[in-house]
Amino acid sequence: MLAIIIPYYKITFFKETLDSLANQTDKRFKVYVGDDASLENCSVLLENYRGNFEFEYYRFENNLGKSSLTMQWQRCIALCSDEQWMMILGDDDVLGATVVEQFYNNIKEVEQRGIHVIRFASQKMDEVGTLTSKIYEHPKIERAVQFLFDKTRSSLSEYVFRKSQVLEIGFKDFPLAWYSDFLAVLEFSNFDTIYTINNSIVYVRLSELSISGSTWNKDQKIQANFEFYYYLVKNKYSHFSEMELNELYYMLNKCYINNKKQYLFFFKILKLYFLKNNNKENILFVKQIIYYTIKNRIKI
Repeated sequence: MLAIIIPYYKITFFKETLDSLANQTDKRFKVYVGDDASLENCSVLLENYRGNFEFEYYRFENNLGKSSLTMQWQRCIALCSDEQWMMILGDDDVLGATVVEQFYNNIKEVEQRGIHVIRFASQKMDEVGTLTSKIYEHPKIERAVQFLFDKTRSSLSEYVFRKSQVLEIGFKDFPLAWYSDFLAVLEFSNFDTIYTINNSIVYVRLSELSISGSTWNKDQKIQANFEFYYYLVKNKYSHFSEMELNELYYMLNKCYINNKKQYLFFFKILKLYFLKNNNKENILFVKQIIYYTIKNRIKI
């Protein structure tokens, strides 16, 4: 069976999330709600759905998400039973009515291909549920790294993971869990392939209440952006072609070039290239800094 895990904190849009679960055309799933010591108790609301779908609710005594959102995900995952596949659904996101049905319609092929990550088509919506984007579709079978270089959008709610992969590998703890979901897709798939189901949609909400939609956390997002590319270049370079590595170097370098007050980025990048005996990238990095400094008339 499929486990749908909801790391719960805010109630504002939660009813719409629960409605979408109640409206699933296939009820072969179990929901696990992990309440991150929220000030907005959702247990009464949840009871209204008793009999609509199977669920368990657990309230944690301490708020972990404020310090590590990925650790909150991990302890919610630990609530699961013996399900082999799992989805982490945001408490403000919405599943199209046939998401679970299409999961089961395609799972046989997924298993035959030995794939560990499934992705659904997605669409963005705002605070009032108005759709604000096109439907994002993807190739049925795609290299896991391809979405990274295509610069397409991605959110945790639109993925289903083989649970054994999640338990074995875990989530990398970047600030705000920004890019943690990107890396999870790469690592949980073993940098291999993703299977996409395009005929069902996950609706992802962007609002000032969400990390993606808010602007107050810019510095943490910058830090996470750097840590993500630094981690890939330092630890996962063997999974990329030479052309893809060059693109990763470029993105890592831009983390400093676009944020020159982050001096630690500069020294960590130089040290990384030095330890890898990559003089070419060290020289290109310095040249990029000089070029962008002159272009923008900014002193280093």
